[in-house]
Amino acid sequence: MARIGPGDVALTMDELRVVARYALGSAEEVLALFEDAEPADPRPRAAVEAARVFVGGAERSRLQRVTALDAHRAAKDAGPGPARHAAHAAGDAAAAAYLHPIARATQVGHILRAAAHAARAVELAAGDDPAVGDRHVERARRRAPAALVDVLRRYPPAPAGRSRVARLMTVLDGGLRSG
Repeated sequence: MARIGPGDVALTMDELRVVARYALGSAEEVLALFEDAEPADPRPRAAVEAARVFVGGAERSRLQRVTALDAHRAAKDAGPGPARHAAHAAGDAAAAAYLHPIARATQVGHILRAAAHAARAVELAAGDDPAVGDRHVERARRRAPAALVDVLRRYPPAPAGRSRVARLMTVLDGGLRSG
């Protein structure tokens, strides 16, 4: 564990892997929504694979950073709809390895944004049905291990936002902290 200073959060590599594993699970749930819409674009799958490499015990590397950015570019290229959010979930899964030990609310995105994007992806795939997204967030809350919740509680609550993804993340954050 690295030396921490005032305002920092203590994180072990095992805890970072717990966070990345959780984000990876979210991305894997919806990756097919991207691949069905954009079968020739390998970028989100590459991000999922990079997250899997880190979760499997490899050191964090340029692989996670590059594939995360590439998956987010794929999301932008996909246009609106479920594929966009599925690609964002994949990018967020690779980026989860880089949760920073800085006690800022913005860091909560590294922990929960993949799950929020996955919820939005399935919601849009179901005809933009908010109940589907809400149920997906509840399932994400239930599958969160205690170690993830412990890490989450070291950070301030997720920042409020106006987008549906931000609202889904805020609901998930609140549910995990109160549970």
